[in-house]
Amino acid sequence: MKRMMQRQGQVDADGAPAARKDTQTRARPAPRPKKERLGPAEFSRQVRAELRKVAWPTRAEVINYSIVVFIALVLLTGLIFGLDYLFGKFVILLFK
Repeated sequence: MKRMMQRQGQVDADGAPAARKDTQTRARPAPRPKKERLGPAEFSRQVRAELRKVAWPTRAEVINYSIVVFIALVLLTGLIFGLDYLFGKFVILLFK
């Protein structure tokens, strides 16, 4: 633990707490130069170049994922409907 704290600069070689460095003396980073705006044609070229890099799913993957989403949708809709129906019946029974 002592060696790790020495590497991090938290303690000196003798184990005494290291003096804190003044954080206000840091130099400010240089301001970023303003970027020139792109025209619509250059923007379109860059968008197409980025879309070529995308790993698009295969047709089989899209079908499988769609089936999984549809099944999850049906199950959760049924669960919410069932709970709503049961709670509705309970409230009606409670206030009769």
